[in-house]
Amino acid sequence: MTIIERARPTAGRMFHRPAGTGRMYWGPGDLYTFLVTGEESGGASFAMEALVPPGGGPPPHTHSREDETFYVLEGACDFRLGDDTVTAGVGDFIHVPRGRVHCFHNAGTEPARLILTFTPAGIEKFFEETLRRAYDRTLDPPEDPAAVAARYAVAAPRYGLDFTVA
Repeated sequence: MTIIERARPTAGRMFHRPAGTGRMYWGPGDLYTFLVTGEESGGASFAMEALVPPGGGPPPHTHSREDETFYVLEGACDFRLGDDTVTAGVGDFIHVPRGRVHCFHNAGTEPARLILTFTPAGIEKFFEETLRRAYDRTLDPPEDPAAVAARYAVAAPRYGLDFTVA
């Protein structure tokens, strides 16, 4: 029996999500567009597009429940990967196993666009709880990133996130 044959099927469904039609949320300065949720993937994964303006990106953190990957579509971001820092540009891929300190930051002068994937799904509920819905991607974020960070700190433990890492 091959690995593929042994893989358990999920209750996920096939679908097409046209560009720009996923639910959007304002992150701490960033704009996140949901591409596939746990409900849609049978719990297998959650993926979102992140538009990261200059200066944007989350603080260092760890996930205890999910592995996370990043694929850079446009621009560049600096990624902290444990004790190392790398600059990832168009076409670069980053993998972060659960439990590892990481973050990304756009230190450039142009926006960056990334695809973030979390395996398994579930972390999207954290974003739904802590972020404000965005209905127009041409507007500026509605609030100070510090307000978002404060909500992150309160909700993080319920989702296996730790933002207290240095």
